[in-house]
Amino acid sequence: MALRPDRIHVDSEIDFFMNEVAERGGIACISTAGSGAAMDQGEQLASYVAAPSGEAPLGILTCDMVDIDLTRQHENWHKEEVVKGGKVTIWPKCTVVTDRVYPGQTPTAGQVAYVGHSGYISTSDFIGGNLVVGRFITTKDEDGFCKVSVNLP
Repeated sequence: MALRPDRIHVDSEIDFFMNEVAERGGIACISTAGSGAAMDQGEQLASYVAAPSGEAPLGILTCDMVDIDLTRQHENWHKEEVVKGGKVTIWPKCTVVTDRVYPGQTPTAGQVAYVGHSGYISTSDFIGGNLVVGRFITTKDEDGFCKVSVNLP
């Protein structure tokens, strides 16, 4: 579990598909973009990029991406699961409680939040490119969760 129920969202982005298994609560970036409105174009892809330097962050991924056999079972809508290759919901303006903070980092309240590797939220811009996504509202609790305010254009 990467997102706790304590969430406030202002804006939703529903234009992107995702072709990888991923856990909700991290920062998704634009992988490839379509043309025009591109609402249902399959090449409009978001991903947790391994090296997000120069990438454009989209916001917090709100669903778990799973790779399951749809001939045997369906995705669990109550757990907000989406099958790999499906359309995802991303929140570019929100406040969430997540554990997708870069391992080993300890954020402080008010500290600037950056895009980290593989969808993590980082306390420092060690990737380069000044990819600020928001601000940490709290420090980590005993389970590794902290509140983050994301504010992307």
